[in-house]
Amino acid sequence: MSNELIVRHLYALSNNRETKFADWVAYVVREEWIGPEEDRGWADDPDLDPDETLETRDYDDISALQADRGHQAPLGSFTNAPDWPETNYISNITPQSLNLNRGRWRRLEDAERNLARREHVPVFVITGPLYERPMPALPRADEPHRVPSGYWKIVATADGRALGFIFENRRETGRYCAFQRDISEIERRSGLNLFPAVDPNALRPLAREIGC
Repeated sequence: MSNELIVRHLYALSNNRETKFADWVAYVVREEWIGPEEDRGWADDPDLDPDETLETRDYDDISALQADRGHQAPLGSFTNAPDWPETNYISNITPQSLNLNRGRWRRLEDAERNLARREHVPVFVITGPLYERPMPALPRADEPHRVPSGYWKIVATADGRALGFIFENRRETGRYCAFQRDISEIERRSGLNLFPAVDPNALRPLAREIGC
């Protein structure tokens, strides 16, 4: 088994020792945890050995890939929580294209927060990478790794509403709503059984509430 489960106050992740990135990150957006902007003070993960994940210095010269350090559990959803610095651990980061990270990905995170504030409910999110085509490596990383070619995300509420998305890790056009995908497709392409105790057919749509 090549994965290690890390459970924190704000999120949980399954770290893959082979790719050096999390196979999935799960978090809950709560209205009371959303606060003002905070500093992106990147830090190595204190709970993972250096050979199991990337380190902050591995992201030096990430601009050569036209990419950002992309949060999976977003800093902006937790800045009013006391443990918000946990979101800046490098195990919660992947190289995301500038176009994705500053565009559709960010706007979808905004939509998650808006839903939590508007309905006064917790919003459950799970996200992870896809490896479906070769990608250039981080130029300064000193260990083998696999940069994701895409990302999936599922947004859900406790009353059985859910919506899935798949994004390519490259420049694309269109709002995040144009990238909706069935949860069954996300499970097939990621190789993960994300909801073993839930009948996907019983889930109700969340598109309107998430701005689609």
